[in-house]
Amino acid sequence: MTGLFGNVPFSGFGRSRFGVVGRAPVTERAAASSGQLLRRAVRSRCPRQPGVYGMVDQHGTLIYVGKAKCLRTRLASYFRTKSRDPKAGRIVQATRGLIWECLPSEFAALLRELELIHRWRPRFNVQGQPTRYRRTYVCLGRQPAPYVYLARRPARDVLASFGPVPASRRAREAVRRLNDWYQLRDCSRAQVMHFADQGELFPVIRAAGCLRHEIGTCLGPCSGGCTSASYTVQLQAVHAFLTGTDTTALDTLHRDMMTAAAEQQFEQAAALRDRWEALDWLRTQLDRIRRAQDEHSFVYKMPGPGRSELWYAVHRGQVKAVLPAPRTEKAKQAALSKIEQVFGAGAWAEPASVEEVDVVLLVAAWFRRHPDERNRTAAPEAILSALGGENAGSGSRHFNHDARDVVARVAIECELA
Repeated sequence: MTGLFGNVPFSGFGRSRFGVVGRAPVTERAAASSGQLLRRAVRSRCPRQPGVYGMVDQHGTLIYVGKAKCLRTRLASYFRTKSRDPKAGRIVQATRGLIWECLPSEFAALLRELELIHRWRPRFNVQGQPTRYRRTYVCLGRQPAPYVYLARRPARDVLASFGPVPASRRAREAVRRLNDWYQLRDCSRAQVMHFADQGELFPVIRAAGCLRHEIGTCLGPCSGGCTSASYTVQLQAVHAFLTGTDTTALDTLHRDMMTAAAEQQFEQAAALRDRWEALDWLRTQLDRIRRAQDEHSFVYKMPGPGRSELWYAVHRGQVKAVLPAPRTEKAKQAALSKIEQVFGAGAWAEPASVEEVDVVLLVAAWFRRHPDERNRTAAPEAILSALGGENAGSGSRHFNHDARDVVARVAIECELA
């Protein structure tokens, strides 16, 4: 295949990180030299259950992955020549084998489908491909005079990181406008910084490294144009904007834009509009990810195989673990330990990868389309109490629902104090 595994032939879906530990997924295969024979195999062997399926070509390459509420109905639809869409026809023409895997629910099938697309990158799949959408992170850092910049992966020494957002011209424009508005430098790290409050035995007059200080879009930390304290104030302000707690910049730009338009200063109004649109686009993108994470930290109870129940531990939009509902004392202790691990105060990690962000957006879309499913969720504290955890409900256990924002605030306060 051509993708993540180079020329390694497809041998099966493989294990799932969204499956129950110790339970390997069961898959079935059907191979035939024609569509008619594949259709017969589907009608005779494929079950009426939720799950995922894959199409394999004559070279043994996985060319398409899909999910279904009912596997038999979905796969059978590919062989109805009069009602299928052209893309389905092309997939079937190239298919010489089918593989499917039964799952307990449509939600489980969605997670598994996304995981398989990330893993195998089938050429007929468009949605979910890791390379389809390029993303970047908005970072605040790079001492001694931090500023806002974009990075494919935040460095370990950043003060805070946000996103990711689409890697595009609009993202670059928004970051440039942000540094201009808050008068932060954006020059090379090779540029030496000299704050006004840095003591020198023989003070000298230094020229700014660029024109931004002269036109008022940079405080000029390279030329002693500001103190470290005044620069810190601007950093705290831009941090508040990026966390969504302060929209003063947007409000001021919008007010000035409307005033300029009312006074028929249309060129100035257009310039203000461009600044406002760039910052508002960035705020919208960050809010989308922030809401998807902040609103989805819970245990999601779903039907499992047979009459069992599965618990999906969802922390900040990511499915961190899948547990069978505990029935024995030993299973309860194991569940307590896992919930502590997933939701505990130290349960924060590096910024989400592309694959993890796709899961966050998938979980958010699922509950947006199925709001009644919220009735199946429970707060970690409630689960802990139900399992009879030690000191449950006494406040001795603290669960972190917004860990990265807390860490960001602590980091910036300590670094800039």
